[in-house]
Amino acid sequence: MFGLIGFPLSHSLSKKYFDEKFKAENIENCIFENFEIENINALKNIVQENVFLQGFAVTIPYKQQIIPYLYFISDEVKQTNACNCVKIIDGKLYGYNTDVIGFEKSFISLLQPHHTKALLLGNGGAAQAIKFCLKKLNIEFITVSRKADEQNKIITYQNIHQQLIQEYSIIINTTPLGTYPKIDEYPDIPYQYLTPQHYLFDVVYNPPLTKFLSLGKQQNSIIKNGSDMLKIQAEENWKIWNTN
Repeated sequence: MFGLIGFPLSHSLSKKYFDEKFKAENIENCIFENFEIENINALKNIVQENVFLQGFAVTIPYKQQIIPYLYFISDEVKQTNACNCVKIIDGKLYGYNTDVIGFEKSFISLLQPHHTKALLLGNGGAAQAIKFCLKKLNIEFITVSRKADEQNKIITYQNIHQQLIQEYSIIINTTPLGTYPKIDEYPDIPYQYLTPQHYLFDVVYNPPLTKFLSLGKQQNSIIKNGSDMLKIQAEENWKIWNTN
């Protein structure tokens, strides 16, 4: 038994992905359950009540909140301070971060030589994994959040102007804005300054074309959603759950 914890989970396609995987690959005696919990404190009960649970994925808003509950954390979790994959061994929780490899493999597929600077929209759990990758790829970045922090290169959305958009040709949405069912929401940036030289990446995958990506597409920017990232990290999770 495997699963996903988060809140809400109405947007998530993880269960569908694994249900289809189990069927297509004739994997028997395996089920994948959604555990929609309003508070991370409910995690203990989930582990105790589901004795056959071997591992689970972690999504918004618990990628950082889960860390104190972990018996072991991988180097990626230490460096990103975020965990999206947990393996259960003898009742103990072992934490990993597969968002790192999921994002990197998906992201670099459309990366161009002139894409050297990024605006990172949001500063939650997914953003930490992406920062880790951008540093590895030597891509300079500025984080955009609701609260500015000059020391950590964090600006607010009000600070995004034409010159900044021109200079930073990668824009990555790490927030849940635009996720089903709230498909009309999108990050508040000046889309009119986007060009075909820009690359917009959205970690959201449901719907496939978010308002964020749609507004980029109207400016002929390169766009990519989070579906490949989801598939890659799901397969990495599966490897972890099934490795001794």
